[in-house]
Amino acid sequence: MIGESLAAGGALFSVASGGPAYHGRVNSSGSSPHSNQRLLVIGGGIAGASVAYFATRQGYAVTLVDAGQGRASDVPSALLNPVRGQAGRVDPRALAGLHLSWSLIGALGAAGHAVPHEACGVLRPFASDSARAKASRNLPADLSHRWLGPQDSPVPLSPGWPHQLWLPEGGWVSGGGLVRALVVASGATCRPARAVSWDARSAALEGGERLEADLVVWCGGSLGASWGGGSGMIVPGNDPAQTHRGGSLLLLDRPATPLPVSAGVYLAPAGIGPGAGGVLGATFEAPTSAYQNGGPPLKSLHWLLERAAALSPDLAPVVIGLWTGSRLAGELSGRQPGGWWALAGLGSKGFLLGPLLAQQLVGQIADVQKQNGQTTTA
Repeated sequence: MIGESLAAGGALFSVASGGPAYHGRVNSSGSSPHSNQRLLVIGGGIAGASVAYFATRQGYAVTLVDAGQGRASDVPSALLNPVRGQAGRVDPRALAGLHLSWSLIGALGAAGHAVPHEACGVLRPFASDSARAKASRNLPADLSHRWLGPQDSPVPLSPGWPHQLWLPEGGWVSGGGLVRALVVASGATCRPARAVSWDARSAALEGGERLEADLVVWCGGSLGASWGGGSGMIVPGNDPAQTHRGGSLLLLDRPATPLPVSAGVYLAPAGIGPGAGGVLGATFEAPTSAYQNGGPPLKSLHWLLERAAALSPDLAPVVIGLWTGSRLAGELSGRQPGGWWALAGLGSKGFLLGPLLAQQLVGQIADVQKQNGQTTTA
């Protein structure tokens, strides 16, 4: 299983290999002012799937191009956690993103596209008074939270965590499950292919085919950026300011903790009900300027296990597999100089901010088209 996971490049779910392409659209009620507009989305991770979903609800005819390879968004269990990093920073958009992501997961479930998840809260332990003080300064007033002592913790932890930040609005979600649900619910036409270059109205696929559209949105990830880099365009991945960072999850036969715990590494459930598994992982490799293929070195697994032992007294779960992926950092959003649009480089905040930024991007596109008189009433 470990070999199979590595061979798949982290892609536990693939738009390209997950069955036949899905056709048709799920539109919002009422008029569809963009029903004559063809929108081409390049990249089928959480950013691209979210753009496809919100765009079809605005009436766009969406084609989603995705090679089904190496998507970090296929992570088996992703945290919806607004408090990030050792300093406990909170992105100004985090609460809006958190609430929209949970609302979206609920709407998908109500429409028959169930996504494995639990809005069960997240526990963030801190090892010192100074670490707690720094995190406290970063917490916005409207973030629901509570500081707990070890005696009040909802999860037994290893000694050495005197301060534990309880975030009741957090939780975990199946990354691949959410991506798949968004794509299916969107009704976008899926093209299993690799886009090697693009402009404002078309994309060239590997093999020479060119797809035409009225609008192009690039949502490539770490691997996709390396493909686009051959075109000479400045996209995340061939811009020196952007970085790639690898990470891995050990897949467990059961959760080591009943709810997510995050402190450098994270432990979380990866399923619901009897037989559900768990994960132990982190995005921890040194940032690089280019996509790196392959699994983690032994020293990284040693570090991961050491951090896990410092976090949880229960290391009895059995390792049954390995998931590995590479995230692209260096946010890129909006209209680009070449006329095409982009949403990429969200790093580890893809599930926290991706749907929110996708909704905003589709709104920006619609506004620009309205100003240019490019809408038609259905």
